[in-house]
Amino acid sequence: MDLRQLRYFLAIVEEGSFSNAAKRLNVAQPALSLHVRKIEEELATPLLLRGPHGVTETEAGALLARRARTLLADLDRTKEEVRSLGQEPVGTVRLGLPGTISGILSLPLIVQCRARHPRIKIIVTEAMSGFIREWLLDGRIEIAMLYADLRDAGVRSQALLEEELVLLLPPGADANQVPRKLIAAHGLILPSGAHGLRMMLDSWLRRQGMKVDPVIEVDSYGNIKQLVESGYGCSILPSHTVRDAVDSGRLQIKHFDEPRLSRSIWLAQSTSRPMTRAASAVSELLVEVVEQLVRSDDWAGAVLSGQKSRPALG
Repeated sequence: MDLRQLRYFLAIVEEGSFSNAAKRLNVAQPALSLHVRKIEEELATPLLLRGPHGVTETEAGALLARRARTLLADLDRTKEEVRSLGQEPVGTVRLGLPGTISGILSLPLIVQCRARHPRIKIIVTEAMSGFIREWLLDGRIEIAMLYADLRDAGVRSQALLEEELVLLLPPGADANQVPRKLIAAHGLILPSGAHGLRMMLDSWLRRQGMKVDPVIEVDSYGNIKQLVESGYGCSILPSHTVRDAVDSGRLQIKHFDEPRLSRSIWLAQSTSRPMTRAASAVSELLVEVVEQLVRSDDWAGAVLSGQKSRPALG
């Protein structure tokens, strides 16, 4: 088995068919089939299941695809590192972010990276934390920001900040009432059970002795805000995601009693493979940009980890 065969195999898995992989690689389809058959003979196990609608990996095939992806990515990063030795960091850095973090962080991070490290290309991938965790462990991304402290082997986590969660209310709601009464009166609009925020809120609501029974479930913060604005219920969201709507009077918020409801955000990196100079530069810059956003109050309702004071909310 050689690197070319691994690249061919990975392309087939990612494309889902031999024909699409052949077009992508500009290689004859029979040649691809021959390479896969040789790998299967060498490993003495089937790797792909052929069907009328393409191919799927066997358990062994999925394992080989994960290992191949990591190996080939490490090789590409090593080439970039050697070529740029003694020069400005160069290469591609893949960063995984939850959507709410990406919305506030991606633009300033990319802008400052382009100014400071013009030879580094950042690829930002947005997804829920569960997917980002898998990508980090599989080596598909080098850096991740998550709402959980990963304790998996081969991962290093660093607490970055705490962001406040607030009760989001329709403009006509009586915000003088306590949160428990407001929730009971209006009902909650929350993400579905697979969402990290929902899992956290389910646990918190039960500890408060409140029944978890959302009137609407939708995995889009934008849709949740529109539904609350239209009077279909209230919700609990990060403070910074609703600031514009609150400032414009389209929504209002209610803070929870001290200690205010918040969640931690962590920076996670893999330790199972060496960090490239480019990834290290992006990681350092990311921490710097996060600190800038918190100190300037652009990340509304957030405090840096280890600090007690919270910026005043506008």
